[in-house]
Parts: sequence; C-alpha cells; structure tokens
Amino acid sequence: MGIKKTGVVGGGAWGTALATSAARAGQDVCLWALEEDVALAINNEHENTTFLPGIALDPAIRATNDMGDLADRDAIMLVCPAQHLRSVGAQIAAAIAPGVPLIICSKGIEITSLELMSDILASVAPGHPIIVLSGPTFASEVANNLPSAVTLACKDEALGIELANALGHSRFRPYLTDDVIGAQIGGAVKNVLAIAAGIIEGAQLGDNTAAMMITRGLAEIMRLGDVLGGRRETLAGLSGLGDLLLTCGSTQSRNMSLGKA
Repeated sequence: MGIKKTGVVGGGAWGTALATSAARAGQDVCLWALEEDVALAINNEHENTTFLPGIALDPAIRATNDMGDLADRDAIMLVCPAQHLRSVGAQIAAAIAPGVPLIICSKGIEITSLELMSDILASVAPGHPIIVLSGPTFASEVANNLPSAVTLACKDEALGIELANALGHSRFRPYLTDDVIGAQIGGAVKNVLAIAAGIIEGAQLGDNTAAMMITRGLAEIMRLGDVLGGRRETLAGLSGLGDLLLTCGSTQSRNMSLGKA
C-alpha cells in the first residue's frame, strides 16, 4: 500500500511548511490546526495568514480543526509545541489506527519531567513507531521550496526508507539514521546557544567569540549526547551541528534575535 496520506498536527509556520513540502512530494495532506481562523484561511485562501503569511500553499492541502479527520492517515507528523506533545500525542493516538507511524517534528525537552519527546510519545501512544525529523530548516525557506535537508531517525530501517521516499523530493532530502535519541538532542539544546550568539552579536564581542561559543557549545552537546545514549556522528550531522550553525548564524532565528535584542 505504501504511505500516501500524511497528517500534520500543528498549524504554525513549521507545520504549514512541512505540509507544503509533503504535498510537493505527492502526499495527500490533511493538516490539523488548533485555531479555526488558520484552518479557514488555508482552505479558503490557500495561505496561512497568521503564521506563514505571504506564501501561497498548494490548494490540495486540506486543513481541519477536527482531529478525527486524521483517522485515515498513513503517517502523522507531530508539529505541536514541545510542551504540549504529551496531551496532543494522547489525543492523536486515540484518533488514528494502531501502528500508524508518528513523526516528531518538534524540538525540545519537557520542562516538568525533563523527558525527550520520544519518551513522552512512547508513554502516551504505545504501539506506534516513533520517528524523529530534525535539521537546519527555517520554515519560510522550506515553504518557498529552497533546498533543505533533514535527519530522519527511525529504528526500523525499512520503515525509515519508506518514509524518506514518501516525504522527500528534489528540494527536501531526508538522511536516515537509527539514532532517535541523538537526533533530538541537538535541536533541543541549540536554542540556548542561539541566544548566546545573539548576545555576542548585539554586544559586538566579535566573530572570535562567536566561533568559540559555538565550538565549545557543540562539545557540551556531544557530552550530553554521550550521557543520554545518542551518537556523536549524529550530533555532528544535520540535526546537531547543522541546526546549531543555522540557529546561531542568522537573525531569522527567533532565539538569536532574542539574544541580540
């Protein structure tokens, strides 16, 4: 049968960009948004005027406020804020068929438990394969079809290949790994370093200082990865070093902009 119908949970900028990319890959895409006005704008104006204004969306993308509309999906991309993944994950697990792959596209660590997103999902959605998609990707650039690449982490190699083929295209390339832990750590920690990068730029402390901070920050991320069970090669890749360089090198990054302010 294959993966032909993809559900996207989250109508923010990144969720909308991933829905657009999946549609370009030939997927039948249904996007769930919390906000009624977001779903209406996507369906009627083919634009997310709230979170991704000015970018035309594929008219084939369908948006909904009813999670039950995702019941027939072959795979689900979870793009809700990290601190809400526990509740949203439980809701989506109740709405979809058993065994449907759940792809974590949010970055972070739960504040109350200090758990990674994969640990949370394993507890609230047992029986569903857990995959992680992470990398150096600004939503606007992915939505505008500029070339991008991500890490796609899946313990089941055959499923990972199937998902990479289903979601990838000439301008959006997933690179496979089985290191689900390592693929999450870089994206979860790099925002702290991006704030520091913004402070360095705002205070005009120089490029030497920025390079020092990024390099030593990466060393700390790798040590954290060692403790949590991630692999250094993953953290030296797109979801680690790649994401760190993007977030610390552009004021498109909200965290770098915060530090600079």
